[in-house]
Amino acid sequence: MYYRCHVFCCTNQRPEGHPRGSCARCDSVALRDYMKARAKEMGLDGVRINSAGCLDRCELGPTMVVYPEGIWYRYQSDADVDEILTRHLRDGEPVERLMLRDDQ
Repeated sequence: MYYRCHVFCCTNQRPEGHPRGSCARCDSVALRDYMKARAKEMGLDGVRINSAGCLDRCELGPTMVVYPEGIWYRYQSDADVDEILTRHLRDGEPVERLMLRDDQ
């Protein structure tokens, strides 16, 4: 089966006190798990939610990237995940307020 959309959620964990921080220390694993469950509940066919290693935006975490568009997000809550799932992955409208800028 092929997918129309892949979502890569950083779940990288750096050591405690690392100056760059890490997405895993910002609950990225729980948020990724929530996203997977909600996508299934919503019946978002053709959407694959994956774990990723470091996406190199550690200071901004947790972060994700959605392909094929290549849109990057910073998200912090179940509500953020729901908004990305509903507006972007279901309705095709990127969530501007959560998108990372090129200079980040």
